[in-house]
Amino acid sequence: MRRIYFLVPDITTTKKIVEDLLLQKIEEKHIHVIAKRGTPLEDLPEANLLQKTDFIPAVEQGVALGGATGLLAGLVAVALPPASTVIAGGVLLATTLAGAGVGSWFGGMVGMSVGNRQIKEFEDAIEAGKLLVLVDVPTDRVAEIEDRVKQHLPQVEVEQTEPRVPSFP
Repeated sequence: MRRIYFLVPDITTTKKIVEDLLLQKIEEKHIHVIAKRGTPLEDLPEANLLQKTDFIPAVEQGVALGGATGLLAGLVAVALPPASTVIAGGVLLATTLAGAGVGSWFGGMVGMSVGNRQIKEFEDAIEAGKLLVLVDVPTDRVAEIEDRVKQHLPQVEVEQTEPRVPSFP
């Protein structure tokens, strides 16, 4: 799956595009609309917290950093006497898992408070009243979906294509 981003000037056009995407068998859960705070989206699929924040990348970074820190702490604990081989494996595993858990928790907390880095460049346009549409599509359908969007907005430029989209949001 790839995520494509494009700006739409108004709600009416956005509704037409979303309807067309639904007819093209893009599920509603793969379409996300971000608008200026207070803009009524009516029945458009609004982006949730996972799309609006850096939660997932922050959790991934937290797991990596926390796991590495836990592993390092476990190695230090094993290096100190007295350490037996059986206990050493358990200590390494426990500290690595604990570090990964704490790191993911802290990373998630930080990620929830930070806006999505991918949509930062669109903030001015969103504040000016445009709507940002994010669509998750199979890689082989990106060009097809771009063409469908251009039928509604010939001047639209697909601003960005994200190379990898997490499968669970």
